[in-house]
Amino acid sequence: MTAEQMKTRDHWWWRPGWHQGRSFYTWHILVEDQPAIHEFAKQVQPELQVTGVLGPIPQQWLHMTMQGVGFTNEVSEETLNAIADAVTERVASIGPVAVTLGPPVVDAEGVNLPVRPVEAVDAVRRAVRDGIADVWGADGVPEAEDGFVPHVSLAYSHTSGASLAPIRDILARHAATIPAVLTRASLINMNRDNGMYEWRLIRRTSFGTAAT
Repeated sequence: MTAEQMKTRDHWWWRPGWHQGRSFYTWHILVEDQPAIHEFAKQVQPELQVTGVLGPIPQQWLHMTMQGVGFTNEVSEETLNAIADAVTERVASIGPVAVTLGPPVVDAEGVNLPVRPVEAVDAVRRAVRDGIADVWGADGVPEAEDGFVPHVSLAYSHTSGASLAPIRDILARHAATIPAVLTRASLINMNRDNGMYEWRLIRRTSFGTAAT
């Protein structure tokens, strides 16, 4: 591990295409219906905040990033509705997804709970991508298919150059795992104007609702 990988990096740099006031359509798995995740976050987040380099994610904004669609000024309402309908139909064939989150880990830009098995969540993401492809074609699906690492972040770094060692010491005291059953994915309009990811819900889709 390099010296750079042992230090924090500010998560809130403006990535390509992003700027103040711009928002993005994306599919996430929101965890507002997962009390065990919220309870764990309440236990560990105060200790993470004391480090002075991490900003805990407010409970209402906890989420699992999954699959982007596009910036809101580049996707028409008609197209967005068509994608939402197609994805709703695709994920209806997926049953509830049993996963385990944790133990928590830290990387340069924050602390997160890894989600396993990866394959179970990846199946949901593939269904979402298939729904987008139904509208835009396979070559029109944004973002790479490979390299997906499902996780629920608990805190993001707002400082560059701080040591990760004290954060790892904190996490060693919270080496728990959390079982969860995922039952839905959400299409949201997301922005990052206030130093956190905030959103407006567009569509919520449920797994396992296809007719039999």
